[in-house]
Amino acid sequence: MAAPSIRFTEAPATLPRGRRVYAVGDVHGCAKRLARLHAMIAEDLARRPVAAPLLLHIGDYVDKGEDSAGVIRLLLRDPVPGVRTINLIGNHERMVRQVLEGDHGARADWLWCGGRETLASYGLDPDAPSEAWATALPPEHRAFLDRGLTLHHREGGYLFVHAGLRPGVPLEAQSEDDLLGIRHDFLQSEADHGVVVVHGHTARFAPEVRDNRINLDTAAWSGGPLTCAVLEGDRLGFLFA
Repeated sequence: MAAPSIRFTEAPATLPRGRRVYAVGDVHGCAKRLARLHAMIAEDLARRPVAAPLLLHIGDYVDKGEDSAGVIRLLLRDPVPGVRTINLIGNHERMVRQVLEGDHGARADWLWCGGRETLASYGLDPDAPSEAWATALPPEHRAFLDRGLTLHHREGGYLFVHAGLRPGVPLEAQSEDDLLGIRHDFLQSEADHGVVVVHGHTARFAPEVRDNRINLDTAAWSGGPLTCAVLEGDRLGFLFA
């Protein structure tokens, strides 16, 4: 699918010359949409080459949607050939980790939050013991969930993290619970965090652009688009699949 022409506006932060970031919001099992979005990114790069592109996924690849297994298969490949890729961890990947590591307290929450759909995408029985799921999951998928994900990433004037930051707390002192799960205190804050935070986690009908943050979760699994922010120089645009 050819990428449409991107309409750019002034961004709330900047990237160095020669850098471009394609930041993809919460996927939640929408493998077909993710594949379309990757094709659109490749087409945009073919039409507008740049010295140092980066593809970044903001987390929450699994649960809720119908093909979490397919999403991870896409991410394990070279999604946009020749482009460096960073995959952040979301709170749903952390839940999967906890369940597969034997945390029985997390099991019911995960199943309720979309884990049944993830298990179905692997052909696994949601009533089976957690240990059976851990054994049946493809080893490369388990390695991706266990060791292939990053908590946050800094690029120019942007910080990329799944949920957000605790206002007033230095990055090195932030808790993982906040980075993966914060909502109200971060979303309502007008504080200058020292960076513009690019995040997902809280679904909206369209991307949110504020002076201190950009929200890319547009509820792809429940009828909204899958959103990719295109950041370069002092400009910001979007691709939707």
